[in-house]
Amino acid sequence: MSLYIRKQARAKVRRRIRKKISGTAERPRLAVHFSNQNVYAQLIDDVAGETLASASTLDKGLGATGANAEAAAKVGEAVAKKAKDAKIESVVFDRGGYQFHGKVKALADAAREAGLQF
Repeated sequence: MSLYIRKQARAKVRRRIRKKISGTAERPRLAVHFSNQNVYAQLIDDVAGETLASASTLDKGLGATGANAEAAAKVGEAVAKKAKDAKIESVVFDRGGYQFHGKVKALADAAREAGLQF
């Protein structure tokens, strides 16, 4: 399967997911993205159109490098901690078209263990 077809397939799944879920100020959307080198997570209020909190492997002091499951788990913990600081307890999980397996599952499990409800 070529890279172009795989990206198109992920975009199609992502559109299907985004039709069903939306974040609010009380229950923002936890959106994840994986590049070849980094892991990103954001808490997004779709009603106001703003990012409430974010974490990535680019953050200083996180101690995570790469786009693997261990780095994803650290990013999940970091975004959960920032959510707690912003008094956010519950989120809607947006897997961004990725399968809920491996890195995505590691990030979600780490965020749950750190106290986020979803």
